[in-house]
Amino acid sequence: MRRREPGDAPETALYAYPVPMQTSQERAYPVHWEADVVLRDGGTAHVRPITPDDAERLVHFYSEVSDESKYYRFFAPYPRLSDRDVHRFTHHDYVDRVGLAALVNGEFIATVRYDRTDGAGRSASDGAQAEVAFLVQDAHQGRGVASALLEHIAAVARERGIRRFVAEVLPANRKMIKVFTDAGYTQRRSFADGVVHLEFDLEPTEASVEVMRAREQRAEARSVQRLLTPRSVAVIGAGRSPGSVGRSVVGHLLEAGFTGRVHAVNRSYPADQHVLEPEGIPAHRSVSEIEQPVDLAVVAVPADQVVPVIDDCGAHGVQGLVVLTSGHPHPPALPGAGAPGAPAPAHAPAAAVDSREWQRSLVRRARSYGMRIIGPNALGVINLAEEVRLNASLVPHAPAAGRIGLFTQSGAIGLALLDEVHHRGGGLSSFVSAGDRADVSGNDLIQYWHDDPATDVVLMYLESFGNPRKFTRLARRTAAAKPLVVVKSGRHPGAVPAGHSVPHTRIPDSTVDALFRQAGVIRAQTVTDMLDTGLLLAFQPLPAGPRVAVLGNSESLGLLTYDACLTAG
Repeated sequence: MRRREPGDAPETALYAYPVPMQTSQERAYPVHWEADVVLRDGGTAHVRPITPDDAERLVHFYSEVSDESKYYRFFAPYPRLSDRDVHRFTHHDYVDRVGLAALVNGEFIATVRYDRTDGAGRSASDGAQAEVAFLVQDAHQGRGVASALLEHIAAVARERGIRRFVAEVLPANRKMIKVFTDAGYTQRRSFADGVVHLEFDLEPTEASVEVMRAREQRAEARSVQRLLTPRSVAVIGAGRSPGSVGRSVVGHLLEAGFTGRVHAVNRSYPADQHVLEPEGIPAHRSVSEIEQPVDLAVVAVPADQVVPVIDDCGAHGVQGLVVLTSGHPHPPALPGAGAPGAPAPAHAPAAAVDSREWQRSLVRRARSYGMRIIGPNALGVINLAEEVRLNASLVPHAPAAGRIGLFTQSGAIGLALLDEVHHRGGGLSSFVSAGDRADVSGNDLIQYWHDDPATDVVLMYLESFGNPRKFTRLARRTAAAKPLVVVKSGRHPGAVPAGHSVPHTRIPDSTVDALFRQAGVIRAQTVTDMLDTGLLLAFQPLPAGPRVAVLGNSESLGLLTYDACLTAG
């Protein structure tokens, strides 16, 4: 490899890169490479292949990169991309030349690309090696974007028969060197002519898999933490008169003593109304009118208004959404629908299918702005930490602070459990009711509670699994650190409520039992059993050994207890 001179055709990278060969006819767009990723700070980005339509985005992206990053990329000043550069960086064959971009709010924040080469560094169409190159916008460096892109471009390369990446980096570009060295792949490093030469095999290793899972855990935990520890909350849909859903949430936030700022938002407020009375909090007609940052938005508007609300929140920089709205906008009836003699659908009810597609569209839109969603059809979230005191939910009286984390998919069951915890004098660290869990799910909460120092016991009510394999992996890891007690409903086919964004995974109940046993999960048969077990584990230290003494005033009850102990091993 040689050092790139300013007159050479540049690549969007932080280091030198040889000019790849001109390719033949470009292949079909690989839509299966698109993905949403959660970044180190809990925000999100959309990863997808770069296309010829991205020319304007690429030019704008490059203009936002600092001169220092451009120098690391070219080893010399290169202030702008020529038309030839732009064409090369946006036209790929998706086999020997591939470019991916990470986008937030529809704009590039980072790019990565590889070009297949032979052993001498020349462009080749049949080699198992490729040169890889990154460029991350300075404002987004440190968010783990490059690490996430490396995972994706490595998976793409393996799919295309590439087994090894090579790269050249200036020694001063320590951030990029760290991205490569921390990835966990088997690698070789050399130094010549003032350049660090890196080679690493793309075959996953135990270390690289652990790195990816650790990155995933930190990112997903951080994304939930951002939702549960906001410094400011906007309740969108807070009605002008008491009794509305949004107005109730405002009251619950204030009654709980939320330590941050609360804003009421409703587009029907008069233009001259700036305070919501009698609460005395700021009132706005839209989130865009709020002059301060907003961390969390609670959405309580009709279904057909949710999309404009997401756009308004995204443009304002809101970090996350709790969508209380249930149902979905009903599309106009299709011609012939419901006509006499029309055949009945052979799949799920149309309303359920429409609801799932609407939920997916909400998630895609929110993640395009870097936001995550709890809901729709959520009951809300509660964080009883003294420094937060958040009750952004429809629960009128939150329980006392305690050491239990509680997750439910059902709002009704969530209400019943919270009421029972309150009456029993128990306490929670935090509570999330995810409703239809279009985005944030139980897996995300397991990631968060695993490292949460305020949570000693995790209770979960689940109606379905979105990703059983991932749940098993995460549950095993968390159950080894703290008790995980789960009630799983839907033992029989068709028992899962319609409208979940993730279709029900039909797993036999015996398999669920085995899955829980292998993961170390305590399975409760009813929510009452789950709560009993959770409170016991929260208030009673676990025994140090297997020795049991039975004390009582009835020999019969003592004998039953004796039998139960032996039966349980």
